[in-house]
Amino acid sequence: MENRSVGVIAIIIKNRSAAVHQVNDVLSEFGDMVIGRMGIPYHERSLNIITLIVDASTDRIGSLTGKLGMIADVTVKSTLAKL
Repeated sequence: MENRSVGVIAIIIKNRSAAVHQVNDVLSEFGDMVIGRMGIPYHERSLNIITLIVDASTDRIGSLTGKLGMIADVTVKSTLAKL
């Protein structure tokens, strides 16, 4: 059985019109590991913030955050629970 982790991923998008399609494409690719998703526009700062709750191997979580982090105007941070 693979070693799985539960964690939270925070995604901040600075330029929605330029990045949103790429972000959603990546999230769709990894959709099977997402337990929950919440997205909030922060109009006062021209940002969009997405939080994900994920359950997957650390390698898959790292792959997801790595792909998101390569998108221009996107910042990604994750934290994993020790189970």
